[in-house]
Amino acid sequence: MTRILLIATLLAGTAAPTLAATRVVERDVSITTADGTADAVLFSAARKGAPAVILWPDLGGLRPLYREMGRALAGEGFTVLVPNPFYRSAKATGEQLDLSDPAVRARRMEYRAAATDDGIARDTLAYLAFLDRARPGARAGTVGYDVGGSYAFRAAAAAPARIAAVVSIYGLGVATPRPNSPHLLVPKTKAAYLVVQARDDDGREPEDKADIARVVQAAGLSGDVTVYPADHGFADPAGVRSDPAAAARAWAAAVSFLKARLN
Repeated sequence: MTRILLIATLLAGTAAPTLAATRVVERDVSITTADGTADAVLFSAARKGAPAVILWPDLGGLRPLYREMGRALAGEGFTVLVPNPFYRSAKATGEQLDLSDPAVRARRMEYRAAATDDGIARDTLAYLAFLDRARPGARAGTVGYDVGGSYAFRAAAAAPARIAAVVSIYGLGVATPRPNSPHLLVPKTKAAYLVVQARDDDGREPEDKADIARVVQAAGLSGDVTVYPADHGFADPAGVRSDPAAAARAWAAAVSFLKARLN
């Protein structure tokens, strides 16, 4: 998919002229963490005092799609860090992966296993420390797609004084029956939550939306959990389940939510 079409898919129904008019500085960076060196991309908005957002990719990892998302989000007035969450296993290559291939998926699941719960928490602190060089102590948000949704929840618990907004879009493994389920960390956070569920995920696990909403409400936090009429992966224009309308709706909701919570 061309960059122009990808941008159009992401920004349909949002203020696309803002992106065109906003200067965004992009650079590849290396961040020292407690577990090694993470490769990432930093997108800096020209606006002074832009709040920070950590954007966690899906199981396919850091690739052109998430570079475009980071660039677009920075164009909306944020400083955006898009890390390679699987740096412990391999550096991001930027290739488009076929996750329907059993061998490819098995390898990515090994990468996911290496990014442990505590590891994601440590990474979050390292990423915020890195972002502090641009704007020390600022409130931050975190956005995650697929497995990145669970990382967004863990990030909020790792830095409750800093993370004020959490967005999970068709999150993978956000609400599970296991004692380490990310949604059980909500009481440790001080964030507001925007959770978008895919209809096929909801069909398999219809109790998840209620479980997430329940813990958010019990913690006295603000939250919205919505099931979209689109399938898991709808925001990936190269995927077989691509749904541009749902992708645009989720993007617009995320941008509006972040602006309301972080500005």
